Amino acid sequence: MKKITVVIIVIFCCIGNLFSQSFKTDTGYVEFKSSVPLHSFTGTSNHLVGKISLPDSTVDFYIDLNTLDTGIGKRDRDMRQTLEVEEYPFAEFYGKLSSRFNYSEQDTQSVTATGKFTLHGISKQIEVNGKLYPNEKGLYLEASWILNLSDYNIKPPGILFYRVDEEQEIKIEALLNPLKE
Repeated sequence: MKKITVVIIVIFCCIGNLFSQSFKTDTGYVEFKSSVPLHSFTGTSNHLVGKISLPDSTVDFYIDLNTLDTGIGKRDRDMRQTLEVEEYPFAEFYGKLSSRFNYSEQDTQSVTATGKFTLHGISKQIEVNGKLYPNEKGLYLEASWILNLSDYNIKPPGILFYRVDEEQEIKIEALLNPLKE
């Protein structure tokens, strides 16, 4: 009987740890897609830093905008100038999972996070839809949303009559590893 009691206690402790787990990454992937008439381009970074805390449903991700790379040096310099990265070097999302996530399910689950996205010194309340799924290394996250530059007082750069589209498609992916608590 003592052995059964010990086994039950161990199982509940393990289950409790799963549900109280927090996960983090500092090598997540960010991608933005932009376009000008007759041309589109992508910027990427593998320096997304973030944390998801299951006990309180907190989600916090940020990117150093200096790490974004479009593959063309002049375009990167122009982008950093437009974003004024010397004054506003980071973009950040801080919020909460507003949909239910069950860590014990091994299937991909659709999730929604609601919170503030800050860019160019301006914070806006947004809702981000994505997918989370547990795997042997932690949690895998995929999410995307449309960002409108004018919402953050960013004037799209351009030449003559051609301007970068105000709408930017943002995509993030990350493997978040368990934090030791």
